[in-house]
Amino acid sequence: MKQLSRPLVAVLLALAVCLVPTQSEARSDFRLTLGADYQINHGAFFDITGAVDFIFIGPLSIGARFGAMLATNPTSFGIPIDLDLRISPRGAPIYLEALVGPWLRFTGDFVRAHGAFGFGYQNRSFTFGLEVGYLTPSPHVGLRVGWRL
Repeated sequence: MKQLSRPLVAVLLALAVCLVPTQSEARSDFRLTLGADYQINHGAFFDITGAVDFIFIGPLSIGARFGAMLATNPTSFGIPIDLDLRISPRGAPIYLEALVGPWLRFTGDFVRAHGAFGFGYQNRSFTFGLEVGYLTPSPHVGLRVGWRL
């Protein structure tokens, strides 16, 4: 068996220590978020979503985001559903997230693919950020305001 180099072992050990959840992280979080987006060539859409984070690995959380949306062109309702990977570095008031999932829309194509990246400011009870992504058939950009409950 090949022996690992000492620097590699030290890096792996440091990574393991950083990613081990502490007792205070063994919980779930719920966020309520309002969003306003502009989809290129398709107008605006507005959404209200709830996000539940249920797996915590150090600064990384994994959860689900779901809710309701109203699109303006054509006027229609929908249900956004996303897998949410969120990084909240310890001691920093910022977050980065990646979202992917199906969005159900009650006009045109019923199932639409969604993928996005978000980033912004957060504290114990409030978040404010920007989301840039793709919702079939075109890109979108939007603002998010949220509250942790």
